[in-house]
Amino acid sequence: MSFKEIKELRKAGKLDEALEMANQALEAEPENIWNKRAAAWVYYDYLKKFSQPDSFDAFKENLIKIKDLALPEDEKMVFDNSAWQIGSMVFGLQKEEPVNYGKINELSDIVKEFHFTNPSEAYTFIYKAFHKGYQNWSNYLAFADWWNFENFRSEDYLKEEFKDKKIMSIAEQAYIAYSKKLLEGEPVDSFGQERAIDKDKIREFLPKLDKIVDEHPEYQYPPYFKAKLLLALGEDENILSSFLPFAKQKRNDFWVWEVMAEIFPNDQEIQFACYCKALSLKTPEDFLVKLRQTFAGMLVERQMYNEAKTEIQKVITTREKEGWKLPNQITQWTEQDWYKSATPKENNKDLYSQYVKKAEEILFQDIPEEIIAVEFVNENKNILNFVKNKQKFGFFNYSGYLDKPQIGDFLKVRFNGHEQDGFHKILSAKKAASNLTSDAIRDFEGTLKVISPQNFGFVKEVFIEPKFVQDNNLTDGQTLTGIAILSFNKKKNEWGWKAIEIE
Repeated sequence: MSFKEIKELRKAGKLDEALEMANQALEAEPENIWNKRAAAWVYYDYLKKFSQPDSFDAFKENLIKIKDLALPEDEKMVFDNSAWQIGSMVFGLQKEEPVNYGKINELSDIVKEFHFTNPSEAYTFIYKAFHKGYQNWSNYLAFADWWNFENFRSEDYLKEEFKDKKIMSIAEQAYIAYSKKLLEGEPVDSFGQERAIDKDKIREFLPKLDKIVDEHPEYQYPPYFKAKLLLALGEDENILSSFLPFAKQKRNDFWVWEVMAEIFPNDQEIQFACYCKALSLKTPEDFLVKLRQTFAGMLVERQMYNEAKTEIQKVITTREKEGWKLPNQITQWTEQDWYKSATPKENNKDLYSQYVKKAEEILFQDIPEEIIAVEFVNENKNILNFVKNKQKFGFFNYSGYLDKPQIGDFLKVRFNGHEQDGFHKILSAKKAASNLTSDAIRDFEGTLKVISPQNFGFVKEVFIEPKFVQDNNLTDGQTLTGIAILSFNKKKNEWGWKAIEIE
């Protein structure tokens, strides 16, 4: 008996005879590697023969026999060839109704003892097969941990074509699937009604997800799931700071703002602003149905019925177009009196625009605010001059940030980059408390000295403009108290103080 004879019987389709000869050889010399190989290839041929779900038991029996041969790890060929048959069987099982996950679990346990070449095309095929039904497979995470995402090939990170359409790479699908299962959690009761997330497992996975986010910025969804996982950790006080770097990169994706709203569960104003920002972006309507429905609920709570009806009608239009069922909440709203009497608008863009700046400010919370003082306001151009100290001063456009700023107001401002010829770009601006202290504002008291005929004056080094003298009927020698602001005199090219308020 020889390896060659057994092979010839196999090729002739005489598997039973080949198996009998292989078993005789094994009984004679059970540790002979050639005898083991001969038997393994016979069992492999049986795998091919029984690779359909209706022959599952026979397939599993031969798979176990290959495993029990205890072939050395370097015997890759029979394992790699078996991978294609295993994958075919699993794909077949996934198509059955209902899917028998018990059988999939049995195969998963067996293949974990096989020595596949990894990475390899066959090994990726194994993953694809078991990945197919991950949503309802309770053992998916354990399988993925064994398979190890580091074994994806470079090709696995590229989009694939299916029926003339580009589909997401299997690697991106894998990281998304793993994230979803982590977020789903494990059942903590026998009925599966209560679930608990494994925070340690999330922390272990996040660096791997970070790597994908960094190395594949073209992937849309991994950053989203990173944010969701950070939120799921709960006790992390730096969720926002962790989320901000790629929120800035993806600021034009609606889901960024949906997640941002979740980061502020107790601040309804910020949540409202985030939804406005999300809906202000160009996004296919079929992506927005859930977002619009949630936002409509916010509008109903605020009794903004015309705006709520506008959102609800957009949801209805999209769902009907896509052939999707209307949620019960939408149906209930349409039956209420407020809905019937409300007048919908063409869109809510005007409403969104009122809150966009408030939402965008969140992106810059990692940039420190600076306290500045308003020195001059040009209401016609929405420009104000400011001064922080002798090193930082200039002007900026406050449109969309401030409502009627006044000279002497303290502002909290986040600046965007360096100034250009005195002009500053800003990221955020809001009025600050009037009781703050600043290098740019000081109280003054003293005797007024009026300079004629120009009719301006000084209280010590504080300049009093002619308008102040005239409007307040000030006279030479009068005792004055007031507030002064640091000001740069371009003509004299020097710093000084000028009054902005007389008390």
